[in-house]
Amino acid sequence: MRKTQYLLFILAVVFSCKSPETKDGKESANTESSDSSRPNYSTTGNVERLDSEIDQLIPIDSKIEIIASGFDWSEGPLWLEVIDALIFSDVPQNRIWKWTEQDSLEIYLEPSGYFGNEENKREPGSNGLVLDINGDLLLCQHGARQLAVMKSPIRNPSGNFVAIANQFEGKKFNSPNDLVINNNGGMYFTDPPYGLDEWDTKELDFQGVYFIDFRGNLSLQIDSLSRPNGIGLSPDEKSLFIAQSDPMKARYYRYELDENGNVFSGKIIFDVTNLVGEENPGLPDGLAVHSSGNLFASGPGGILIISPEGKHLGTIKTGRATSNCTFDFDEEYLYITADMDLLRIKLK
Repeated sequence: MRKTQYLLFILAVVFSCKSPETKDGKESANTESSDSSRPNYSTTGNVERLDSEIDQLIPIDSKIEIIASGFDWSEGPLWLEVIDALIFSDVPQNRIWKWTEQDSLEIYLEPSGYFGNEENKREPGSNGLVLDINGDLLLCQHGARQLAVMKSPIRNPSGNFVAIANQFEGKKFNSPNDLVINNNGGMYFTDPPYGLDEWDTKELDFQGVYFIDFRGNLSLQIDSLSRPNGIGLSPDEKSLFIAQSDPMKARYYRYELDENGNVFSGKIIFDVTNLVGEENPGLPDGLAVHSSGNLFASGPGGILIISPEGKHLGTIKTGRATSNCTFDFDEEYLYITADMDLLRIKLK
């Protein structure tokens, strides 16, 4: 989930953006309101419909709304039902934002992924976020190069983190990027090198996909991918989906899992390398698996809707490099992190 890599395929554009403002007046969200209860958001992009199946997922009249703006590189969206809010990372800014329909935008947690003294790190903050089976917040922390849990209530966040894993066979992870939890509390996560700076020592000679089982045992599941990134589980938890953000091998993979949650086979289900380019900003990145089994996966052009077998149903064309997405509790909306913007679209 790396912005700099995407920029290899689009024209250089210099953005001069004001930081989002918070409720205390220091920083605030860029939104428009028609009344106090229901903002009238600006819209962008369109939905490209390649197969009629997409109409069962996205209504014909759905618009892509811009619900907040002004971030550096938004990532890792997570819906928190307990507070009826969305949180998401701004990786370069080392913070997590919280968005609600009622209160708009405020800082949820800062710092989120790096706690050292270096001031010029490119991507120090948290990236992927998820809740564990106890309702605690898990974070992929780029700067700290670890998977961690926040030991504070969701309603009262703090920087009280405990590392769950930060090394494999005595060597530091690269920079844990995205993660998914199964119903038994097992955790799968990807570890590409995007959070490493030039002065950091890369201790592993591969980019791994790992599994931590419910007993806390860490195992390497995949070491053959050049840039493993977004990750998700099928509804029956028998398949693991992984996006690879290598511009020369821009692909989505499906791996089959045994009864213990270990990978035993895998294949490419959709190769989008031919779509990568200036006209389709972005690469395969974060993804979310719908209850129907279909993937909503960031990639060239926006969010691609892909069947579990790899059929391309259509694309939510955002018009900018798009990093990730997530559903709210009942899948009424899809929330999308896209470069400097937070977007959403109504689903069926």
